[in-house]
Amino acid sequence: MKYSFIAIEGNIGAGKTSLATKIATEKNAKLILEQFEENSFLPKFYKEPEKYAFSLEMSFMAARYHQLKNNLGTLDLFKSFVISDYFIVKSLIFAKKNLPEDEFNLYTNFFNIIFQQLPKPDLLVYLYVDTERLQGNIKKRGRPYEQDIKNEYLNKIQTGYLEFIKQQKDMRILILDTNNIDFVQKQEDYHKITDCLDRDYPIGIHRIAF
Repeated sequence: MKYSFIAIEGNIGAGKTSLATKIATEKNAKLILEQFEENSFLPKFYKEPEKYAFSLEMSFMAARYHQLKNNLGTLDLFKSFVISDYFIVKSLIFAKKNLPEDEFNLYTNFFNIIFQQLPKPDLLVYLYVDTERLQGNIKKRGRPYEQDIKNEYLNKIQTGYLEFIKQQKDMRILILDTNNIDFVQKQEDYHKITDCLDRDYPIGIHRIAF
């Protein structure tokens, strides 16, 4: 790969972890996976979002920061590059959609402190998947606490990501529309993605549909 640090992003059920894991295995990369299943607030949030949103978002931000700080701060001489299935900015994107204004403003103050301490990815990849397919992926993987996620929530998160992407002026961002491919089951589709990731992109937003 041409980049030292690649972050894969996308909505819930977009395939971030599957893609990052597959690339890390086949390309000898250091893999950083978000430890979301260890967050005890997540099942509670899906049942009572207003009650647990702030606790959830703060705990996620702290966990993501510590994980990235520990993993990105040490050089692994035996790995070619680093790939993660999230970018720390997802904390701010989810918080903006889940928190009331006063809590979000407080949250942002904490986020800005930690954000300055972490490196940005050389390439941010956003997997764009429509809501119907996201729901199919969510049902397929079968996590109990995700089964009642509403389309409205997925649409809200998708909008949050796209709003963030449009505002970026100093990042290299690649949006991949993966609605018509299956990079998990079909090796030829997977190679279409890795071919895209191995190109030189200037700073800016780049879009590819398959």
